[in-house]
Amino acid sequence: MQSITPVILCGGSGTRLWPLSRKGYPKQFARITGSDSLLQSCAKRLSGNTEKLQFAPPVVLTNTDFRFMVTEQLLQAGIEPGAVLIEPEARNTAPAVLAAALHVAATDPSALLLVAPSDHVIPDTPAFHAAIQAGVAAVESGRLVTFGIAPTHPETGYGYLELESAPDTSGTAKPLMRFVEKPDGKTAKGMVEAGNFLWNAGIFLFSAQTIIDAYADHAPNLMPPVKRAVDDAKSDLGFLRLDPAAWATADSISIDFAVMEKAGNLSVVPFTGHWSDLGSWAAIQQESGVDSDGVATSGPVTAIDCENALLRSESEGLELVGLGLKNTLVVAMPDAVLVADMSRTQDVGQVVKTLRAKGVAQADSFARDHRPWGYFETLALSDRFQVKRIVVKPGAALSLQSHLHRAEHWIVVSGTAKVTIDEEVKLVSENESVYVPLGAVHRMENPGKVPMVLIEVQTGSYLGEDDIIRYEDVYARDSDS
Repeated sequence: MQSITPVILCGGSGTRLWPLSRKGYPKQFARITGSDSLLQSCAKRLSGNTEKLQFAPPVVLTNTDFRFMVTEQLLQAGIEPGAVLIEPEARNTAPAVLAAALHVAATDPSALLLVAPSDHVIPDTPAFHAAIQAGVAAVESGRLVTFGIAPTHPETGYGYLELESAPDTSGTAKPLMRFVEKPDGKTAKGMVEAGNFLWNAGIFLFSAQTIIDAYADHAPNLMPPVKRAVDDAKSDLGFLRLDPAAWATADSISIDFAVMEKAGNLSVVPFTGHWSDLGSWAAIQQESGVDSDGVATSGPVTAIDCENALLRSESEGLELVGLGLKNTLVVAMPDAVLVADMSRTQDVGQVVKTLRAKGVAQADSFARDHRPWGYFETLALSDRFQVKRIVVKPGAALSLQSHLHRAEHWIVVSGTAKVTIDEEVKLVSENESVYVPLGAVHRMENPGKVPMVLIEVQTGSYLGEDDIIRYEDVYARDSDS
């Protein structure tokens, strides 16, 4: 039985799916097409044993803001993560994949690595496993394997892979002729009609040593900084932080540009099953299941006389009603609403750039702010006061901290809070409250076995999240609440 180590790429901001996906909580953590998040679906797809495959615990590449989200979601999905490598800053896929390969090769240079983005949809897991198995023989003969998707239409949002001839139904690995960057409509139509082009899925299979050798041959400038970043990595609460100084000197470049487009030992496994990178709201529309009028809905939505539309409400208390809409996208969040022509879904990233230029907070952040201990959401904000709803996971604790500019009132709504205020420690139960004076050293903890919910009322001259002095923190953070 062949053992494969998944390498899951879990960075990125997913701006093309704004407002559902934002920098602070991108699409891989969202539940877009089912009960699992995209990350959870990916990890489940690359786990367990089949007749011919065995998957080792995944190696995950992510950033410091997402590290606790990654481990929490994987554990919720029943997946025990392997190494979680923290990228100090985004440097694209080439340094990330090399870091993973060097980390794994330190103990097993012959290990097979399957590199996969965390935010793709591949519903037919057995068919995908068969494709992986088809690539193993090529990998064992020293090949680098990529996976190509049988195109269903001329798509300008994907890169393409050119084969020598049209793939047959056997699914065996074929030599790759060349990569083709995202084409215009006319070129895409011609490639689909030619029959020997596949969409580039951005999924790769190779041995750790073979890909390291490929970097040495085709991207030697990446080897010294990435190797230093791995060799000087620091363990932090079970995560492995790549060295930031070394990492900063690595080029920001994709693995396609750095290695794959230059390598001569590349093979392609055609995959004829369903696949989507969910790269636009148009893709979400198709994945959501359209009715006879081409309308897809999600959440509390009423569609009346609509055609070719996607209507999605992400708030239980917000009823979204579409009347006579055609070729229209509407996504309603508690703090932002996007209305767009369906033909412009590839341009949603421009919306985010415009909002950032205006200083609009919703460009990158949600009203609900996820933290290692749970989350909080702002219910009301005005001059000199703010009201938050705070949810603390069982056994979790906020840092021991104080504030220079605000006092706080805590009202426990559900569960029990263990509260520290200066030298006093006490339990605060449901329907009870406590006052935290300005400057007091304080902490809240959830000693129970169910989530603890409280309402926090802040009053003071400055209410920013950076008004914090931290004394102790079980999550080893530098700043936040």
